[in-house]
Amino acid sequence: QVQLVESGGGLVQAGGSLRLSCAASGRTFSNSAMGWFRQAPGKEREFVAAVSGSGSSTMYADSLKGRFTISRDNAKNTVYLQMNSLKPEDTAVYYCAAKEGVNASPRRIVYDYWGQGTQVTVSS
Repeated sequence: QVQLVESGGGLVQAGGSLRLSCAASGRTFSNSAMGWFRQAPGKEREFVAAVSGSGSSTMYADSLKGRFTISRDNAKNTVYLQMNSLKPEDTAVYYCAAKEGVNASPRRIVYDYWGQGTQVTVSS
């Protein structure tokens, strides 16, 4: 079992920045690729970013490239999502997820463990 706890969400004005954190426990962290997903009201959960077990490989949703950065610190069992130039359309609940295996993936279905989510609200 893996437990994931997100933090760092909140209310920010458009153009601002936030950094989300996700602390993991219960499994050798570096053996798991990690992902961030988000879900806005009335919409499906969508892929944001993913990072491989070592942190050497990352991938992003095309629409978010250049604004969001995913990283991980395996010594701290934590994955981060730096979000810059935030827009009102970035408002959503952001979820951290872990998958068995080190290869990052944008596919929601391959992730085995999920956090409870953290709310990000961007005001215009």
